[in-house]
Amino acid sequence: QVQLVESGGGLVQAGGSLRLSCSDSGRYLSFNAMGWYRQAPGKQRELVAGITSDGRTNYEDSVKGRFTISRDNAQNTVYLQMNSLKPEDTAVYYCNAGLFGLTYWGQGTQVTVSS
Repeated sequence: QVQLVESGGGLVQAGGSLRLSCSDSGRYLSFNAMGWYRQAPGKQRELVAGITSDGRTNYEDSVKGRFTISRDNAQNTVYLQMNSLKPEDTAVYYCNAGLFGLTYWGQGTQVTVSS
């Protein structure tokens, strides 16, 4: 059973940085596309950044130039480096991965940016 495990969330001041990571409990399954979504209170879940198995990336407009998504295919881990964080980045961040036509989600990790 696929179980995505996220880590790296927390509380940071505006302008600070955090790095999120996500993997399948160390089993290193060969996921297809992977990505990070976020959901703020009272808002819909939105795509923050995605990365394909061959490294192509896409970003939500508000995070371009501040966030970087990457993946380690050997360990099948996806990362989200978040710099210059803003209070509006506060949300629960979810890892997402595709495998054999199915989509899997992590449990979410809270990111809180104080002003």
